[in-house]
Parts: sequence; C-alpha cells; structure tokens
Amino acid sequence: MSGRLRDRTSSQAKLHDHHYQVTTKTAASMPSYFTETMTCPFGELATNLSDSELRETAYEIAVGACRSSGGKPLTFISYSERNSEREAATPKLTSTSSLQRYLTSTAASKVKEALGFKPSRRRAVSSDSDSERVKKAVTIGEVFRVQMGVSEQMDSRVRRALLRVAAAQLGKRIESIVLPLEMLQQLKPSDFPNPVEYEAWLRRHLKLLEAGLLLHPLLPLDKTNTAPKRLQLIIRGALEKPLEIGKDNESMQALRNFVLSLTYRTFDGSISETSHWADGFPLNLRIYQMLLEACFDVNDETSVIEEVDEVLELIKKTWVVLGMNQMLHNLCFLWILFDHYVATGQVEGDLLFAANNLLMEVEKDVKAMKDPDYLKVLSSTLSAILGWAEKRLLSYHSYFHSDNTELMECVVSMGILSAKTMAEDIPHEYLRKRKETFVIHERVDTYIRSSLRAAFVQIMEKVKSSKRSYKNQQNQLPFLSILAQDVSTLAFSEKAIFSPLLKRWHSLAAGVAVATLHSCYGNELKMFVSGIGEPTPDILEVLRAADKLEKDLVQIAVENSVDSEDGGKSIIREMPPYEVESMISNLVKAWIKTRLDRLKELVDRNLQQEVWDPHTNKEHFAPSAVEVLRIVDEALEEFFSLPISMHAVLLPDLTTGIDRRIQRYISTAKSGCGSRSTFVPSMPALTRCSARSKFSGIFKKKEKFQLSQSRKSQVGTTNNNGSVGISQLLSHINTLQHIRTELDVLVKRATTHLRNSEYTHVDSIANGTGKAFELSTAACVEGIKQLCEATAYKVVFHDLSHVLWDGLYVGEVSSSRIEPFLQELEHYLEIISLTVHDRVGTRVITEVMKASFDGLLLVLLAGGPARAFGLQDYETIADDFKSLCGLFWSNGDGLPAELIEKFSTTVKAILPLFHTESDSLIEQFKYRTLETYGSSAKSKLPFPPTSGQWSPTKPNTLLRVLCYRNDKTAAKFLKKTYNLPKKF
Repeated sequence: MSGRLRDRTSSQAKLHDHHYQVTTKTAASMPSYFTETMTCPFGELATNLSDSELRETAYEIAVGACRSSGGKPLTFISYSERNSEREAATPKLTSTSSLQRYLTSTAASKVKEALGFKPSRRRAVSSDSDSERVKKAVTIGEVFRVQMGVSEQMDSRVRRALLRVAAAQLGKRIESIVLPLEMLQQLKPSDFPNPVEYEAWLRRHLKLLEAGLLLHPLLPLDKTNTAPKRLQLIIRGALEKPLEIGKDNESMQALRNFVLSLTYRTFDGSISETSHWADGFPLNLRIYQMLLEACFDVNDETSVIEEVDEVLELIKKTWVVLGMNQMLHNLCFLWILFDHYVATGQVEGDLLFAANNLLMEVEKDVKAMKDPDYLKVLSSTLSAILGWAEKRLLSYHSYFHSDNTELMECVVSMGILSAKTMAEDIPHEYLRKRKETFVIHERVDTYIRSSLRAAFVQIMEKVKSSKRSYKNQQNQLPFLSILAQDVSTLAFSEKAIFSPLLKRWHSLAAGVAVATLHSCYGNELKMFVSGIGEPTPDILEVLRAADKLEKDLVQIAVENSVDSEDGGKSIIREMPPYEVESMISNLVKAWIKTRLDRLKELVDRNLQQEVWDPHTNKEHFAPSAVEVLRIVDEALEEFFSLPISMHAVLLPDLTTGIDRRIQRYISTAKSGCGSRSTFVPSMPALTRCSARSKFSGIFKKKEKFQLSQSRKSQVGTTNNNGSVGISQLLSHINTLQHIRTELDVLVKRATTHLRNSEYTHVDSIANGTGKAFELSTAACVEGIKQLCEATAYKVVFHDLSHVLWDGLYVGEVSSSRIEPFLQELEHYLEIISLTVHDRVGTRVITEVMKASFDGLLLVLLAGGPARAFGLQDYETIADDFKSLCGLFWSNGDGLPAELIEKFSTTVKAILPLFHTESDSLIEQFKYRTLETYGSSAKSKLPFPPTSGQWSPTKPNTLLRVLCYRNDKTAAKFLKKTYNLPKKF
C-alpha cells in the first residue's frame, strides 16, 4: 500500500466539510501512519508489474466498463469543455453517463450503514443553498479519478484511446475486447509528453498481455499448443526492442493473432464471446485491489469516502472483465478494509468493525462457493487475519483494556470466524497441511490461558523490578505476597472487563482465567515452599497471601460456574488446592519439633550440670529450671508471633511437647532424692524386751553431742552414704514449686494470646489451653509430695536417727527422753523455714511432723529389745509427745492447731495403751484376734502380721505393746502363746 501512495500522481482531492474540492498535492506530502505491514494474501504476480501500473490498468478498465455500459455512446470531452461544464454545473449533465453524474446527494451511505460505520464527523446537515451546493458539485468520475491518483492528462489520454477503441470495435462491449491489445494501437508517441512515458505505456500493456494470457491465465495452457511460446517470444522481443505499432506491421499482426487465439478459449473448446485476458488468479484480484483502494480518502487513509456507494457501483462494472462476483468482491473488500486498519496504525476501529461484518458475509458465501481458486485465496486471507488476531488475543492484556473492549470483541470475532470458516468449510488440501482442528471453545480457551500466563509473567517481572528498586527500604512485603495481591487484582479486573466479553464464546471464561492464574501462582508457590526452612513471619505472610488469593480465585470460579452444565466442576478440578493450611500446619509442626528437640537437649544438659545449691539465687531454686522455663517462654512467644490463623489448633502440639520435656525435667529432678520408704528403718524381729538396766548409760553425754554435731554438719551436703542433703532436697522442692507456678502463668499467657487473636473462637481457646501442661503440673504435685516426704523422713529417720532411733527411750525412759531430738529437729525446721518456698513450707513442716509422729510410734512399737516400758512410764511418754506437738505449734507461730490435731490422732489413740493393765491388754488382744480371724483362732491365737499401720484396735499393735511391757503377766502370756524369747 505504501508503494501505491508513492506512485500516485500529484493530482489529489481534499475534503472541505462534506464536499470535495479538487486540488493538486504531491504524494510526498502525505503523512504515513503505517506501523505494520501485512503480506497480501492474493498471491504474487509472476511478472514485475508495479502497483502504479496495475492502478493505471484498473482505471482504464473502470473507465472503459462505465463508458461501455452507459446509456449514451462513448464520447470524448476536452479539458476546456469539461471545465466549462463544471462551471456551468447544469443539472442536465447528470444524464450523460455513470462517470459524469453530479454529487449533490446528502443521503447516508448504504454501504457504510451495512458495514457498521459510524456517521462521519465531517458529515453534518448542510446549511448551503441549493445554488451553492450545485456550484461545489463534482462528478463521480472526477472523484474516482482523484481517488485513483490519475492526473487529468492521463485521464484525457485514456479517454481518447478508449474512444478510438470504441470506434474500432463498434458495438462490442468492454468484456469482449482485449483492452491492452487494442490500447497498444490507439495512441502514438505524439500523445505523450515524452518518449519515456510512451515507452512505459507500451511496456505496461505488453506485460499485461503476458500476465493475463501466459503467466496467470484463467484456463491452463495446453502444452501441445505452440501459440503461448510464440506469443512469449514476441512479447519478450518487444520488451527489449520497442514494437512498431501499425495495422500492417507483421509483428503486430502476429501478436494480435496469438493474443486472440488464447483470449477466447473456453473449458469445452468452444469460442467465447468474452475475452479472458484479466480474469485469471491472482492478476484479477490485484487489479481489483487497486480499484477498491479508491474507496479510501486520499487525504486520510483511515477514512472511507462518503461517496463509497457510487464508487463501488462504478467498480462493480469491472466484474465482467475481471471475472469477479459478489463473493470474490466480499473477500477482496474484507481484506482491503482489514489491511487499511492495520497499515494506518490501527487507529480507526470502524475499519475493523466493517471488516468483521464483511467476514460474516464471507462465512455465508463459503457454503455456496467451492471454486478451488476462491478457496485458496480465502484460506490465505483468513490465515493472515487469524494470525494477526491471534497475535493479539494470545496476549490480549497487552493490547486491550477497559476503554477498548469493543475493539477486542471485534478481534475475537474475526479470529473465531476465521478459524471456524477454515476448519469447517475449506477442504483440508487448502489448509496448507495444517492438521489443527479449530473449535471455537478451544480457541477462546487458548486465548484466555495464553494471555493470562503472559500477564502473570509481566506482573511477576514488574514486582521483581520494583523489589530491586526498593531493596534498601525497610518493612517490605515478601515478593510472593505482593505478587499474590497483584494477581488477585488482575483476576478481578479480568472478571470485570474481559470475561463478560469472552463469555459470548466461552461460558466459563472467568473460570478458565482464574484457573490459569491459580496454576501460575501455584507453580511459584511450590518452588518457594520447597526451599523453606523455618516458618519465619515473611514465609507465613506469603502463605497467608497465597491462601487469600486462592479464596478469591475459587470464589470467582464458583460465581462464574453457576449456570454451567457441570456446575463448574471441570474448572474446580483444574484448581488443586494449594493446601496452605496444611503447609502452614506442617511448617509450624516442624518448627515445634525443632524447638522441642532443642528444649530436650537443654533439659538434659542443664540437669547434668545442675548442683542443686539453694544459695545460687535468692529464691533458692535451680538455675537450670530458670533456663528451661525461659526457653519455654520464648518458644510460646515466638509461636504466637507467627502470623497464622491456627494458633488454637497447633498450640496443643507445642504445649504437649513442652509438657513432656518439663515432665522429663521433673522426673529427673526428683530421681535419686529418695522417698519415705528410703529412710524408714526396717523393723527388727518381734521379740520380748530385755531388762532395761542393761542399756542405761549406753550413750555418754559427750558422745551424743559429738554425734549431734556430726549430723548437723551434713545439712545441705550429700551424706556419706551418697544420699542428697537436706538443703539440696529443699532446692529440688523449690524448683518444682517454681515450675508449677510458672506453668500456670504460661497457661494464662497463652489464653490471653488466643483471646487477642482475630482468628480464634471461644471454643478454640478452651480446646487450645484446656489441658496445657497437664502432665507437668501433675508431676510437680506428685514430685513435691514425694520430695516433702523424703525430706521429712530423711531428717527424722536419717539425719536425726542418732537421737531418735538410737537414743530415745533406750534403757531407762526417764534418762533418755525426747529433748535432744527436739533440739536438733528445731534446727532443721529453721533451715526449712528459711529455705523452702512459702507456698510449700507448711507442707514440708507438716511432713516433718508426720514423720516425727511416725518415728515416735516406731520407737514405742518397734524399737527393738533395748526398749521396755512400764505403766509408770506413760506419764513421761505423754509429756514428751506433748513437747513434740508444742514444737510444731510453736506458741501459735508454727502449724495450725487443727493440723497438729489431725495428724496426732493415731499417737493419741495408741498412747493410752501404755498405762493399760497387761491383763486388760491381753483380753483386748484376744478379742481383736478372734474378731479378725474368726473361730479358727479359738484353739490357737494366730500371729498377727505387721502392716506398719498402727491402731489401738489392731491385734498387731496390741501385741507390740505387750511385747514392750516390762511385767510378768505380759512375759508369761507371750511365752505361752507364741514362745517369744526374752532377748535376742
């Protein structure tokens, strides 16, 4: 097309308002809007005929066809006559011929209306008077000449030649004349301004004959016919050396004979009345293309002239010469409209809309047109249109936006119509071996997926670029978080702008779009997740953004699928869940496992290094516990700082793991500290007591003092036998109490975190913290109980055994009373009060009291043969017990009286037995034994086993009082009944 403009002559037409005024303008001054060049689908000519030569030929055919079909004989009008006619502007000239009609009509173009052109901005209702409109009027012939770029001199020459041809071929219509052959003989060198133009005239017509009859004939040439070869030789010779034009010239006569013999051939061998010199493909289409170019304004290539109806009416008169019909016209005009739209910068959408409307007509034409030549041209034309359309549709986000959706709809329509027509209506041999089957649904599906993928890549590159530009800024969102937001924006934009348009051809357009975006982002997410270590806030932010994006995309897909046949199942199947919740859950669980493994290592290492020195801090608990609880607190804080919505769900995993690690700490902390049974001495064999005088003075005062000092020096150290010292035991107790207290604090803190979470429901709070640290709390309670007992029994039965077990009531009761035990016990109670935590201090002292009471009873009921009690000793023993209780009451500053009363009940119940007569004790023993063992005990009293649980109603307790009774009645009964010896 650019060549056509360059070849145009200087005579141009310029529009003023809705009328034409003929002016002269050089082609070089024409602005160029060409931004893209399309290859013409009509095919290349086998000769070097230029666009300018084809245009001149087209003009000759058009003028000849119009003159031939006019109502009056062809006449020649000189320049002066024509000018005077134009100045007079008399209406009578409108009846001369088609070319000479005056343009005075202001009616809208039917062609433009049919093709969907909007009313021209230059076309307004004229206020000119009739005389002014007539004065400005021009003929259709004049418009056509200007549009074809033909000068007045050339127009005059063509008309003169045609007049002579008409005179020579009197009565023949244009389709019966071989125009190039006749025109060769009608003009002389004198008709041209110079020999060069005359020679160009001759050469053009010779090349036309060669093209129409030899290179692109309507009917294939017969290889046995020598005429084509001989004609070829003549034309080649004439092109090299100018041919002498004359009727009697031998070469000219030979040329005429061969041309005529080839021109009037028919398929059945008969002689045709129509000449076939310009109706072979693609020569006829290229000439017709030049004619259709006249429909476009020479001053604005984006505009179709207002007189297009008259121009097309004129052009259609050439059909008989060029072998055209309505279907070929539609196809050619479709291409011309489309090509103009592309070549002029795609600025005038009306051209594309018109091409689309004409394409619809072409689709109808194909069903009735099966001519191979037509189908071949159709295939190449539609392929070119489809290629251009798909270039845009496969990346429509780069070409279209909210302001030009109508244009996009038109492009989609053209692409779909082209593909559909090629697939359904053109035989496969004309598809250039293309095996693809075009289906509307599949094509639109491909457009959507391809364009969304391209848009996704563009967004991703843009985000990467912006991240690089602002890499030094703080608080940047992670790359994939920004990408997720932008993809969501793209999805909603697609839904609002493009999906409604594409739904015309694809019912699930929006669904396909979001499924594509879901897949694109999913691929990036997979690569991201594969390289994740710990769930940092940035990583979790990405996963949250991905989750939100997925919800947005699925929502769009569901909304789009409401009216679909399968309810959108096919689209949803294309969107396998990101499973973000599962990803987050797995990441957090892995994070929890790592923290718990570290905690386990810390517990084991600290326990190995711990010395349990109560003086390491003012609270008297182990530093290892402080470190362990600090790590636990940090783990919980880090857990709740993770930006996730499943704290309540995953918290039990963390607290359960922590619970087990702390339980391990507690278990290890109390192991090796002993228990009640560790320190209670084994009971000696039940036997008769010996004479107490034998044991009097067994410990001298000095020895007792030295032993006491030795025992005191062991407080807070590991004893010689490897057991843990009292101060260390108290440190263990304080540590477990501290852990228990802190666990309660951690539970409350976790509950507060859950309440403050925007994602947590009330039920989730209860589920998340309901059983937190259950094992550790129970282990603390049990451990404190065990350690309190161990401490108490260690103090009473181990550290003070020298004044209790080895000294109390050994020999004479009056000389081995409880005072030394109370003095040393008071020292231990002071240590306990100063060391142990306030909340467990009472518990420890209570256990010491219970151990003391047990120790007293053990001395009285299982103290061995060194102890013997008479009725007179009761008062001394009762007074010692009162002093023991007084120590713990401490004038109201010690244990509550109720507590002392509670745990002294057993001692108070047993002490009266020590001032009960032996006969009475024997009777009670027999009664309780018979009551326990039944009638089998009447013949022989069984020996009651020792349970360690003392009671005045139990036979074993009564028997032990008798064993330690220093009188004959008791001795006689024991000897007779059980044959107990008096001594070891």
